[in-house]
Order: sequence, then C-alpha cells, then structure tokens
Amino acid sequence: MDEFEKRLSEVSSGVERFVRYRLPSQTDADDVLQEVYLTAYRKFSGLKNRDAFKPWIISIARNKCNDYFRSKAAQMEISIEELSQQELSAGRLGLSVVHTVRETLDRLGDKDKQILYLYFWKELPQNEIAKLLDIPLGTVKSRLHTAKQRFKNKYPYQTRKPKGDLVMQKLPEYIPDYTIERLDAEPFSVRWEELQGWLIVPRVGQKLTWGMYDFPERRRTEYTEMEVIGKAEVHGIEGVEVVAIQFDSADYHRTGALDRVERRFVAQLTDTHSRYLAETHMEDGVRKCYTFLDGEAFLNNWGFGADNCGNEVDLHPKGLLQRSGDCITGTIPREVVDVVGRYRVTIAGKTYDTVCVMDIECYNDAVASEQFVDQNGRTVLWRRFNRDDWAVEKFGGKLWSQKLPDNERITINGETYVHWYDCISDYIL
Repeated sequence: MDEFEKRLSEVSSGVERFVRYRLPSQTDADDVLQEVYLTAYRKFSGLKNRDAFKPWIISIARNKCNDYFRSKAAQMEISIEELSQQELSAGRLGLSVVHTVRETLDRLGDKDKQILYLYFWKELPQNEIAKLLDIPLGTVKSRLHTAKQRFKNKYPYQTRKPKGDLVMQKLPEYIPDYTIERLDAEPFSVRWEELQGWLIVPRVGQKLTWGMYDFPERRRTEYTEMEVIGKAEVHGIEGVEVVAIQFDSADYHRTGALDRVERRFVAQLTDTHSRYLAETHMEDGVRKCYTFLDGEAFLNNWGFGADNCGNEVDLHPKGLLQRSGDCITGTIPREVVDVVGRYRVTIAGKTYDTVCVMDIECYNDAVASEQFVDQNGRTVLWRRFNRDDWAVEKFGGKLWSQKLPDNERITINGETYVHWYDCISDYIL
C-alpha cells in the first residue's frame, strides 16, 4: 500500500460523511466522491505537509460539492425572481425550513437583488458583472456595497453574543404532581422540531429551561438553561449555535465544574429532520470540540438515526410498536421511535392533549423513554426507563428493580424496564 492509499484509508469514512451530508442523492454522492479521490490522487505529490492530508482532502470535497450545486443551479437556470434560501441549503436531508433569505431579498429593490444574485449565487467576478450589465466596474463595487448593507439591515437574524448567564424562568424544586390518562381517540400527527434529548427547537431566538427530577424523591437534580443565539456553520453545513448552561450537572466528575457546565451545540433543522452537527465543552481545563466528522466520538453521544440524520420532525404512528397498559411489544430494531397512543396529561394545573412517543435505545443501549408531545409539537413530559440490568456495575451492582423497588415499571418485549427520572421544561409553567 503506497502512502496515498494509507492516508486515504485513515480518513475516507470522514470524507464520505462530509459528502453524503451535503448531497441529496446517494448516486450523486458516489459520483462526487470518485471525483474527490481522483483529484486528490493527481494532486497528492504536490502536498508539502502530508500531516495536513485530512483538511486538504476535505477542502477538495467541499469544492467538488460546490461544483455539484453550481452545476445543478445552471441546469435549472435559476432566475432572480426564483431566488430563495432553498438554493443555499440543499443537502442530504432536504431543504432548510427557513426561508428568511428569500423573504429579505423580496424586500430589496430589483437592482439590489440582481447584483447580489450575480455576485453570491452565480459567483461572477465584479469585472464580469460590469461587462454583463454594461456598467463601469466602479459602479458595480458601489452598488454591491450598498446592496449588501441594505440586505444586512433588513435581515432579521443578527448573530449576537449572550450577555452573562441566560435568564430563564426557574423550575420548581420538586416536580409537580401529574396524571397520565390514555384516550380512545386516534393519535394525531404533529410536527416535532425539538432536538432529541434537549427539548429546544433549533431556531434563532428560542429559549428554554428544563430540569431533571429523580424518582421516587421527585426532587430536581439538575437543570439547564438554553438559548439559540445565532447562525453557525460546521464543515460547510449551515445551522444555528445553541448555548446550554447546566447547573448541578451530573457531568461534574468529567468537566471539573461542581455546579455549572457550559456546552455549545451547532444544530440544524431541515424540513424533515432535527439534528446535532457539533458539540463543545470544557473538560479538565481543555476545550473539547466534536463534529459529525469525528465518527464514534461524536455519534455515540450526539448522533441519532442512520448516519446521524437526526430525529424525524413529522411524528405519526408507524406501527412498529404496540402498547397495552404498561406492556410494549413489536419488532424493535435498534434505535426505534414510534407513536404508541394518545394521552391526556395533567401537570402543574394544566391539561394537555398529547401523543406518547416511545424511544427505545436511541439515547443508549437498554434505555427507553416516554415523551408526551402536544399538538404544538412541544414536550410536556419526558420519562426515562432503564432496563433492569442497565449499567448495574456502574451503579452499585444492583438491578434497577432492587435499587428502586417502588418505582414504576414497564415491559418491552417481555424485558423489565424501571422508571428512573423525569424531565419537564418551562414550556408547561
């Protein structure tokens, strides 16, 4: 095996993830990957710093993906009237649900739209724009500067830094009493855009406080304040930046902070999925950063679905799971999420019409959860269950039914799962 093949074998999985994340078609992704590898092979002899092989070949992959989208745009002959965010955010999960770029452009004059389109989307040099529009180069520069400033002034999402700790509504020290009642009505379909496990919608301006409550004590053991503060990009994929400040975090043994841990995520919401792209936090005085290209180090903690596609935002019963009382049965592949019924949840003096979403092993092996989602697509109550033998060595060697004998139990295909803790957010307060 020559040096190129050896280095390629070490990074090829990351290159494939990078391309497949960006391209909507498996066939097109395969074609682009072949172009990436051929180009890298031809140019490898000119790479002076061989230790920089991974970022070098990723840059080739990024350029090839950009060539792909430019080619598609040229084939479609996109006109200025049809310009939208869709051309910017195509990817393997579909088009972004955010259309603010188009909305902002629609508020500009025709000359501003035209110059921005030619410069940013067609990627024409300013001298070529001058020839195309038959105007002096100086006029192009002046018009482009003015158009960019007008766009910036009208664009609603301005990136900003958080000022101090996030100020949210405090959660109660003990979880309010609640009741869960199964309804005879058919489950409704709903759009559920929250990030799996963290309850916030990855959209600029969203804020949330949520907390964990251990049972049987019902006392709050940890709470997290979150805010989506602006746009962000990871390896060329656009998302938003989420600040999460955890108080009384269970991660204190790793992070070295007894009462406060700050995490930052980059997350992406598309028309079909909600997913994590990156996570960063401090650990032993070192800033740790993980992205979707980091393989198992990222996927084991933040990846959901095949190839980290994320959680589906269109919730509806799939028929994979059936629930009767506390018994769940079905053909259960790894990482299954399904709606198992319609429920009335009364908590903190309010009543919600919800569907129950069962999540089995998406978070961890031998872990299941019930998530009660209302018609607004927001979580009212989240409940975690551990299989009886889950991580027993880590938690004192006892089965969970022995450790928490009075806690509620469910069975999944005959296996016993024991209720451990609940999560609620200030959405219900």
